Amino acid sequence: MFKYGIDHLTVDKVIAIAEGTLKAEITSEAKDKVNVCRGKVDKMANSDAAIYGINTGFGPLCDVQITPEETSKLQENLLITHAVGVGNPINKKLSKIMMICKVHALCQGFSGVRLEMIERIVYFIENDLLPVVPEQGSVGASGDLAPLSHLFLPLLGEGEFWVGDSIESAKKVLKDNGLEPLILQAKEGLGLINGTQFILAHAILGLKKMEYLLDLADVAGAMTLEGYSGNVSPFKEELHKIRPFEGNLKVAERMRMLLKDSQNVEDTSFPRVQDPYSIRCMPQVHGASRNAYNHLNEMAEIEMNSVTDNPIVLSETEAISGGNFHGQPLAMVLDYASIAVAELGNISDRRSYLLLEGKYGLPRLLTTAGGLNSGFMIPQYTTAALVTENKSLCFPPSADSVPTSLGQEDHVSMGSISGRKFNQILGNLDKILAIEFMYAAQAMDFRRPNKFSSIIEENFKLIRNKVAKLEEDRVLKDDINALVVMVKNQEFKVA
Repeated sequence: MFKYGIDHLTVDKVIAIAEGTLKAEITSEAKDKVNVCRGKVDKMANSDAAIYGINTGFGPLCDVQITPEETSKLQENLLITHAVGVGNPINKKLSKIMMICKVHALCQGFSGVRLEMIERIVYFIENDLLPVVPEQGSVGASGDLAPLSHLFLPLLGEGEFWVGDSIESAKKVLKDNGLEPLILQAKEGLGLINGTQFILAHAILGLKKMEYLLDLADVAGAMTLEGYSGNVSPFKEELHKIRPFEGNLKVAERMRMLLKDSQNVEDTSFPRVQDPYSIRCMPQVHGASRNAYNHLNEMAEIEMNSVTDNPIVLSETEAISGGNFHGQPLAMVLDYASIAVAELGNISDRRSYLLLEGKYGLPRLLTTAGGLNSGFMIPQYTTAALVTENKSLCFPPSADSVPTSLGQEDHVSMGSISGRKFNQILGNLDKILAIEFMYAAQAMDFRRPNKFSSIIEENFKLIRNKVAKLEEDRVLKDDINALVVMVKNQEFKVA
């Protein structure tokens, strides 16, 4: 059982809560922290002193004080006016992850919201009542204001929910579940929509996918090396111990595991001094991407256990209007991770290209009937297009800033765009690696009767169960799509 606001949250725990394999609860300890902080806010709301967002307006209107009687309307207006997102709805799972992360933050007792409101969000999570959230509109500072507003409008009976694959009004869904809309109190609107949970959810979902694709890229590279009849000496442990980057050491170790006991790599029929970089430098390139993954994972874990709304309530008289909502800490590492994922695609495309050159016992374009047949000439065009698309997506949104809120918010992170692009690049990598697997399996067929390592043989069999060896030209679209589905469903054995 995971305890909101008390236990340490990780990527795996968030995913497990979202998938229902890990139960989560608000314990009495967390409830006490929430209630104590709420009491502090109630006192501030009735104070004569101006305290931002509790008894004042927002942004450039922070100098306008609000009466206690206007407090509820102020918070309701905040959500309604900030729900201006556009574009397609985000993945339903992202909505759920956002709510999980928000509950964990609110339960730490610095946000000043009522327990009743947090419990309603938990009810949404546990009953798969997932709000519809547009993908565009957040600049990633003052929190992810627009997406979080859409996420929590249904608390008020506004906005929309997913019902299966259909969209229905929140008012109807609440009624169907026997729930009354909530009336927000002082500070609660701010507690809901100030925060980085949109950026964070994209980081979490992307990290989980990237973890698998890092391992899968090693497998694809090892299969290409087998098909290319490459040299295994660049993976020796002694070599990497004298340049001991964590990622490099890990990839070199994995390559040794993936190629262990292979008859093919011991075959000396095609000797050469060294292989091209896309074969020889996999530990350095894949390893650098692993280092970026480690960095993003570290930063995301800090963020998911942090309080990122505003103001932060520290005592009965002190609510600090700071900048914990600013998305820059995640935005920059998401941009770094995007480059890292794109590079996995770049080097994969180069390995696929190598297999087409007709060297070291392989026929040109991986077909023995070239001329009449084009063989595997054209799928590499697709990987080239995907690689370039990924390069274009690597422009760092975190390097940009457009002032908002009459200059009050004069530097923003644009981290929401960083998070979305990170996941787009990961989606393109699925397809690039799928095509490399198709090429590698074809090349490996030309190395028979040599046997490969047990894990490579197992993956070869998985491919051949879906995609037959190419003997003469056929429509390859279905073959590619079948392998893309295998990548997306994580069907390949990676360890």
